Amino acid sequence: MPTITVDKAELYRRLEKEYSTQEFDELCFDFGIELDEDTTEEVEEARAKNLPTPPPQLKIEIPANRYDLLCLEGLARALRVFLQKQVAPAYTLSVPAQLQEVYVESSTAPLRPYFASCILRLARPMNQLEYESFIDLQDKLHQNLCRQRKFVAIGTHDLDTIEGPFRYMCKAPRDIKFAPLNKDTEHTAEELMTIYETDRHLGRYLHLIRDAPGYPIIYDKHDRVLSMPPIINSQHSKIVAGKTKNIFVDTTATDKTKLDIVINMVATMFAEYCRIPFSIEPVKIHMPDGTSHITPPVAPRATTASSSYINAATGLDLSREDLSTLLNRMSLSAKPSTTDSDLLDVEVPATRPDILHECDIMEDAAIAYGFNDLPKKMPTTNTVAKAFPVNRLGDILRKECAMAGWLEALPLILCSHDENFAWLNRPDPGNYAVVLANPASVEYQIVRTSLLPGLLKTVRENKSMPLPMKVFEVSDVTVQDRTLERQAKNYKRLGAVYMDKKAGFEVAHGLLDRIMQILDVPLLHTKDSDKQYGYYIDASDDPTYLPGRGAKVYLRPRPSVCTTEPTPTPGNTAGPLHSLAQGLKSALPSTASSRDIVIGSVGILHPTVLANFELVRPCSALEIDVEPLL
Repeated sequence: MPTITVDKAELYRRLEKEYSTQEFDELCFDFGIELDEDTTEEVEEARAKNLPTPPPQLKIEIPANRYDLLCLEGLARALRVFLQKQVAPAYTLSVPAQLQEVYVESSTAPLRPYFASCILRLARPMNQLEYESFIDLQDKLHQNLCRQRKFVAIGTHDLDTIEGPFRYMCKAPRDIKFAPLNKDTEHTAEELMTIYETDRHLGRYLHLIRDAPGYPIIYDKHDRVLSMPPIINSQHSKIVAGKTKNIFVDTTATDKTKLDIVINMVATMFAEYCRIPFSIEPVKIHMPDGTSHITPPVAPRATTASSSYINAATGLDLSREDLSTLLNRMSLSAKPSTTDSDLLDVEVPATRPDILHECDIMEDAAIAYGFNDLPKKMPTTNTVAKAFPVNRLGDILRKECAMAGWLEALPLILCSHDENFAWLNRPDPGNYAVVLANPASVEYQIVRTSLLPGLLKTVRENKSMPLPMKVFEVSDVTVQDRTLERQAKNYKRLGAVYMDKKAGFEVAHGLLDRIMQILDVPLLHTKDSDKQYGYYIDASDDPTYLPGRGAKVYLRPRPSVCTTEPTPTPGNTAGPLHSLAQGLKSALPSTASSRDIVIGSVGILHPTVLANFELVRPCSALEIDVEPLL
């Protein structure tokens, strides 16, 4: 969670009370934040030694999704509303005599196509403390929500030094020239990349645009540079504490949702200093496709919440009026609905983008009521915990594989696209794997559709261990399913990889036979057998395996649900484990079909697959779906 540092005296002044450390710690707990440190004692000790020291400060941990608490202004305002010393402010857009405009050119599309802006016309220039809070909020947003300026970058400018309309475009680095912030000498963008390469603060952002043919740049009416996002602002439009009264805020982004959140945070947190408090001057944005819109989007979002749901989830029995009071203490404007006797009409302000669902509203009501004061009682229903049959089956398989001498691996469920498809010599059929929209790195692009990549990476990282190496995993894979509400479905699988000086196909096949034996699935020696239930393998041309050394595993489902325990397979001495397996197969209806189904594959891995995973020893592998075995 992010930690903010605020001036203790200023915060207590805004809260209209001097708290002891214990009292303020309890207030933080009640509100859902945490007091990390009070530096008062350290400051007093330093002053006793005549050492220079800043005034006492409070270090407070903030929930990662509460961006409205990342500065002194927002924190003090939220706590005052919580303590019912004020009502949550209503943020509005003013109607200026001349609306400022920004024209976004199509050249920005490859890098940072989205733009938002606003103007803060202050009643007086910010003092040093307010200015530092203003800059610190931008830094916190850059590091947190903006992901090191990758998704959103913020620029602030003295509006009195520039003149609109403004233009946002991309230009060749050699054609961009301006004096960057805190420097008086002009440099081209190419030169700035070299200058800031060793800069501890700005150097980490250069990669965002360094290799692009054109760099983002914002100009005013007279071709004066405002900023080169996401790197640095211009010295010409620098804001100065105690001097700047009109602030022009620009935000550029690759993500529209995060852009709206960021511009709202910067605008609303410091709107209390405007000539008309909480009134923000909008800016009109003209997009390359000819459309235009007004920013920032500070209008509250209307939604509803069920009072019966809130009461049931918290164990309370409060009226809609009482619940509305609790929500109003959390800066949510709520009142009983006039159209439904159970609903609350809730307006979510622009400062609360963390409210995504009715359960978030319920959580706020619980916080305002006090978690320690919630009823402590057992639920009115009596239930007996019971594992899902497929999870019980997974536990059976893990135990059996371990007793057979295999080691369980627990790799990550995310992998790269190439590891899941190309490295296994498998084509991507499209709309199959669940793809992450914003992967943290190339190693975490998709949710795996096979257990083999994780197992092979596990073997790769442990290939210095003594041979033979036998690893397995019983876990889920995920594939897209457009017929479901969540658009994806999990399937539980068993995967295993054997590595030795010889390929050991018989070892992987032996594990398959043991699993089927323990679950009392008989082996069909020929696929045209007259038996109605069982499994068999048949040769297949799977490019993951050596030609002629790979096979598919087929299952002939039961024609009907088994209601009695069949006679155990000869040689099966599992006892209670066998009975449990039979019970699992009876727990859910099996697929009634006379057609054999493919449940997996087994074979000797192709040399190119081994080379892709940097393995030099031959390997055999097994992967089957276990749910059809229920």
